[in-house]
Amino acid sequence: MAQDPKFTVREITQIGWYAARMAKRGIAGENVHLGDLQKKVDRIIDGAREREAQQAADQAAAEKAARKARAKNGKTK
Repeated sequence: MAQDPKFTVREITQIGWYAARMAKRGIAGENVHLGDLQKKVDRIIDGAREREAQQAADQAAAEKAARKARAKNGKTK
């Protein structure tokens, strides 16, 4: 299983809310369907992974552009 990404405050709050709803449904009995809430939590986790991947790609592109600009100006760091 992949490692969980760092979550934003909003994502943590949403996951907590859905976990509380699942717990409330769990009190109702063993045969209560939790799949819809589990799918929502999975979507939040997938979104966080996509966000982290996009941020890493953006950072890499910014670093590449900065290196290119330094090379163009003849300055090295």
